[in-house]
Amino acid sequence: MANARPYRVALNGYGRIGRCVLRAFYERGAAFDFQFVALNDLADMASLEYLTRFDSTHGRFPGDVGVEGDCLHLNGDCVKVLRASTPEAIDWRALDVDLVLECSGAYTSRADGERFLAAGVPRVLFSQPMASAADVDATVVMGINQGQLSGTERLVSNASCTTNCGVPLLKLLNDAVGIEFASITTIHSAMNDQPVIDAYHHDDLRRTRSAFQSVIPVSTGLARGIERLLPELSGRIQAKAVRVPTVNVSCLDITLQTARDTDAQTINKVLREAAESGPLQGLLAYTELPHASCDFNHDPHSAIVDGSLTRASGPRLVNLLAWFDNEWGFANRMLDVTDHYLRVAHRP
Repeated sequence: MANARPYRVALNGYGRIGRCVLRAFYERGAAFDFQFVALNDLADMASLEYLTRFDSTHGRFPGDVGVEGDCLHLNGDCVKVLRASTPEAIDWRALDVDLVLECSGAYTSRADGERFLAAGVPRVLFSQPMASAADVDATVVMGINQGQLSGTERLVSNASCTTNCGVPLLKLLNDAVGIEFASITTIHSAMNDQPVIDAYHHDDLRRTRSAFQSVIPVSTGLARGIERLLPELSGRIQAKAVRVPTVNVSCLDITLQTARDTDAQTINKVLREAAESGPLQGLLAYTELPHASCDFNHDPHSAIVDGSLTRASGPRLVNLLAWFDNEWGFANRMLDVTDHYLRVAHRP
């Protein structure tokens, strides 16, 4: 049964993910039983309007954009714009919000989340993995464990774009052929924690180097994030990451030592069938066409397996590659988890 009124959702942070979340909400039309009523960001209104209207990666906003007073008007809807530097500076109760999507990336601990709760937010969905599993009530990857939400959770993480890509694949293959060990390399587009030219920018010295002149190794918590969702693989996963000079779309290069004999055809069959039916349909895609990364810009899937690149070396060593739009795919999962989270939390 539909909710008596649309659930009321606010965005905290209106950067790459925040803007993609709002844009994806309007591109998907009337797919959800919630509405965006507010966003909080320190940018001026002219910049907020402009960066909503035009996006170098995802194109023009699919509809009307305007500003009047403290409202960002989107297709006739008023999204109230707030400019607070702390959660406590906002009267969330007066906004009557059911959920805040924390998309600034600045809050990564339970103490941070509890600041929102103390300020009147009933529940928070974080767009980043938290410092430890104990910092949230649940970490959710859509298609894997959203059914574990009971409705009592107040702090939930949407994990990371790489976790949303990798966990469904590893779960499928562990069920099908068993995984003894896995080594994963994330090949990730440049991000805003890197400078355009060499600059004092980060305590990771590699990230002081120009994002668009080098392939740059960076640290990653992917293995830890996978183990939180798939504890049966704890101690069996290693991961590293490199940033490459592209603005969007990334991929995971996954090498597996399997528990049972297999081959490339078997691996592809498992992944193709999961993409075509079952709980991962719409979240996982499969292709064997000769793609380049830009082909998946604005793709809403969590992972797109490139079956043409699956390889087997001997009976138990397998390598595969999966693409993902690290902005758009993840933003769409934020919306899916928001929708599910709110329905469960308000279930009669």
